[in-house]
Amino acid sequence: MAAGKLAENIMHFARVLRAAGLPIGPDRVIDALQALETAGIARREDFYWTLAAVFLSKREQQELFDQAFHIFWRDPRLLERIMSLLPPIDSRAGPAGQVQASRRLAEALHPEHGQEQGEAQQQEIDIDAGPAASSQSELLQHADFEAMSAAELAQAKKLIARLRLPIPEVRTRRFHADARGAGIDLRATLRASLRGGAQIIALRRRSRISRHPPLVVLCDISGSMSRYSRMFMHFLHAITNDRDRVHTLVFGTRLTNITRHLRNRDVDIAMNRVTAAIQDWAGGTRIGVCLAEFNRKWSRRLLGQNAVVLLISDGLDRDIGAGLGVEMERLHKSCRKLVWLNPLLRYEGFQPRPSGVRAMLPHVDAFLPVHNIESLVDLARELEHGKWQRRRGEIAA
Repeated sequence: MAAGKLAENIMHFARVLRAAGLPIGPDRVIDALQALETAGIARREDFYWTLAAVFLSKREQQELFDQAFHIFWRDPRLLERIMSLLPPIDSRAGPAGQVQASRRLAEALHPEHGQEQGEAQQQEIDIDAGPAASSQSELLQHADFEAMSAAELAQAKKLIARLRLPIPEVRTRRFHADARGAGIDLRATLRASLRGGAQIIALRRRSRISRHPPLVVLCDISGSMSRYSRMFMHFLHAITNDRDRVHTLVFGTRLTNITRHLRNRDVDIAMNRVTAAIQDWAGGTRIGVCLAEFNRKWSRRLLGQNAVVLLISDGLDRDIGAGLGVEMERLHKSCRKLVWLNPLLRYEGFQPRPSGVRAMLPHVDAFLPVHNIESLVDLARELEHGKWQRRRGEIAA
């Protein structure tokens, strides 16, 4: 009975962590049970670190797991007689012996309470970059996607749906008739002279056609980018339905073109189709291999006519940057501008230490942070005014 109760509570604990945002599936629950059989539960500290070793995949998840563990397992009824012999540990607790839970964790442990708060906060928030912006809107724009509650994520998705990416138009090689054009259309002028009998020939003029260049988005959907990439999908859906010639490809361990799925006007249908099409969501990352496939199969058909490329990735490559520099150089030479958006730039002390980041940095025109709504608004402003500064990309690779 004890073993069965422990397994039941482990599954419940994993469900709470998954609701709080940690990518935990049934496979990790099975691994946790097997690990506990090996390590044992005689000491509470061993129990803590065994579950942490199985459920955690990156350092940023440590604080959330720590809070969830001390809140979930502090009730002796959860483990009954199995955990009754374990000594309590409160070295990480607050002054009152309780851990201050994060907002996502509080909603995961008390979904009814979180739902009531979410319904109470349902209101329209307009993106206003001026000084008269409301305090709630400003807080939401500055909040990191990783730290948002479920209610805030829902509001953020509504704001992102109204964002636009106004890339300046470029002149093409094609012409159109324009009475005020600077160029003379000799063919149209001669054709008009043949139809009329006037002795004075009226000159026909023309000017070059200007249009928005193609926008190609390469978005990383690996495990380290999972929380951000799901929000970026809503941003990409908004700009795909706002303008033409937007192409979106996602990559983890393989490259997937999701452009036609994002063209559906209904965001829920679009997201469901995108999820069904992607087979390597929240998995590993092979940036070099995926960029090589893009350069070989998609580059010539998508990067013509002064295309702008947005590369959304943290640069953490499972292949340790093998061949990444060559593929980045080829990608950079094939497009008009290459902008790298990296959520790790939210940290002031960021340094390009991973080999993948060092291989990619020399071949980008702009190196910008993208981790909240404000960063997306800043990106739109910079693209609109043609500012292609590297910012922290000036860091020596």
